[in-house]
Amino acid sequence: MVENTAGLYTAFKAKDARFDGRFFVGISSTGIYCRPVCRAKQPKAENCTFYHTAAAAEQAGYRPCLLCRPELAPGTSITDATAKLVYRAARMLEENCSSGLSMDEIAGRLGYTDRHLRRVFTAEYNVSPVQYLQTCRLLLAKNLLTDTNLSVLDVAMASGFGSLRRFNDLFKKHYSLAPTALRKRMSHEKRRNGNVTLALGYRPPYHWEKMLNFLAGRAITGIEAVKDGEYMRTVHLQNAEGKQVYGWVSVGHNPQKNALNVTISETLLPVLPQVLARVRHLFDLYCDPNAVYETLQVMNDLRPGLCTLGTRVPGCFNAFEMAVRAVLGQQITVKAASTLAARIVKNHGIPIQTEIEGLTHIFPSPEAIAAMGENITENFGVLGVIAARSNTIYELARALSQGEINFDLCAQPAEEMKKLMQIRGIGSWTAQYIAMRAMEWPDSFLETDAGVKHALPGYTSKELLKMAESWRPWRSYATVNLWNTL
Repeated sequence: MVENTAGLYTAFKAKDARFDGRFFVGISSTGIYCRPVCRAKQPKAENCTFYHTAAAAEQAGYRPCLLCRPELAPGTSITDATAKLVYRAARMLEENCSSGLSMDEIAGRLGYTDRHLRRVFTAEYNVSPVQYLQTCRLLLAKNLLTDTNLSVLDVAMASGFGSLRRFNDLFKKHYSLAPTALRKRMSHEKRRNGNVTLALGYRPPYHWEKMLNFLAGRAITGIEAVKDGEYMRTVHLQNAEGKQVYGWVSVGHNPQKNALNVTISETLLPVLPQVLARVRHLFDLYCDPNAVYETLQVMNDLRPGLCTLGTRVPGCFNAFEMAVRAVLGQQITVKAASTLAARIVKNHGIPIQTEIEGLTHIFPSPEAIAAMGENITENFGVLGVIAARSNTIYELARALSQGEINFDLCAQPAEEMKKLMQIRGIGSWTAQYIAMRAMEWPDSFLETDAGVKHALPGYTSKELLKMAESWRPWRSYATVNLWNTL
């Protein structure tokens, strides 16, 4: 529970979207908890209690509001958490809420003991990791019940509950409502083509067209497509049992609800939390644009319009795929790099069937590339990739497949960048670019980048680096703002 409530009640009364996802409001007169942007009748201040997380509100006995739907609230970025370990743990719990991973396994992946994880997590969020995980599952289930036509059994399995009986019991206990009863109360206007569409919220404003243009310019033929205002791509993930899962995802914009509409093929239900986590990463949905702009608005002193409120950093859906494309893009144009990547996909990718025209392949895995060994220069050479680039891609694939480098929620991006730069052919620009897009590192700066120099002509790389010191810790956002002016 949050102690200082006067300012939070003011934000709640103002329906200020900047606070969406940063706290939740328990209302004693109704027994429900809301997002700060909820449009229901304003409760009295004495009936409001404030919580850092949805999990804390639920542990206090409150049920989620059916109007504002707390499951749609945007999350927090990596710079919001006072403890990076807790942040990484929370994100890992969200992404793996249906995987069946135990707390011991999650703690082990983070490099800590289960006991230490429980202690610091509870101190930060006032709920245990198990309670947080349970809320992640319940809110995902609520989202599926509300927005899809999946059977209650499919909802239970996709949300990570081991059995339908356990799901029903927990849902009734926490929400005082049976899953079937919730569905009857919600709209029946849902897609009936077998695919699943969910909404993921963000904090406005959001420059959707700029994000889409960035991704369109770097789309790899066969894997990605941008058309009719939507981003589409193929997906290959592994479920809890180690089974390979294939499918596709499509992402569109719903500005009226400050959300992205995410449609996935039904084949991806076993890995739904992973897909949603990667979409959030790709489209930078954890960002607080006002916090970023508060620091970067000084850029407009150099030239008006250099920094705009709402700019996001494009992430990635597949870290290895993006890293290979970054290596291919060294010293050649963006279009040329896309052409080379498309040739690699066509000749060495995995063909799959989708219902979306143009989505035909999966990018080759690090293991598949590493297995080429010394033959990679020949295999890639006939596609137009020079030997030096081929060898760099091989070493990158080998390091990732053997766990020497880790892009997933890494706590020390600087250390991973050092490891990257030990690979021959990867310099500072490539390492910073990979950190910015694959590691969610908000403080990368590409002072030698041609686009950055064109946006700020007349400065040397050393002068640009010195100038960017005042833009910390948001230099990745500063870089994207500069690119957007070109």
